[in-house]
Amino acid sequence: MALSFLRGFLREPRQVASLVPSSRFLEQRIVEASNLSAARRVVELGPGTGGTTRALLRHLGADAQLLSIELNPYFHELLDAIDDPRFTNYSGSAEEMTKILKLLDMRQPDVVISGIPFSKMPEAVCVRVVQAIKDNLVEGGRFIAYQLSTDVASITNPILGAPASCSVELRNIPPMRVYSWFKNANV
Repeated sequence: MALSFLRGFLREPRQVASLVPSSRFLEQRIVEASNLSAARRVVELGPGTGGTTRALLRHLGADAQLLSIELNPYFHELLDAIDDPRFTNYSGSAEEMTKILKLLDMRQPDVVISGIPFSKMPEAVCVRVVQAIKDNLVEGGRFIAYQLSTDVASITNPILGAPASCSVELRNIPPMRVYSWFKNANV
């Protein structure tokens, strides 16, 4: 999987945040921040080679749904190898989340988890992605972003407010911040 991730980075360096996939320690921190045991519908943005996707599936309930939205065609093809009836792999942009959810007849997610590299994307695209997250999350839903840089907070704060938490996972290459927001009607 690490070699596949490196290939994806070399093919599309502006779409991939790292040279290596997430560590099991980072995956566990994401799972804990997401409260997956209570989630019924989860959307993962930028799942890469699927390591985090597999970790999410291990912690989701039997009746839950996981939708991955992956822009990179190479990674999307790798994700097709995941054989789980709760999992749907979609090739597209996170900006189009509303359209994708309607197309797949999926209700609003309880959790959106994002590994997409906000620091490498044009700001206008980032704003549209975060607005799509806010527009589609259920009230009280969680948005979890794992990021190398702090750029996601400056983009997300005007739309979702300040993060409820931010922790750093040092046992990952590179170390990553894990941010958590809750959708609140007052923002």
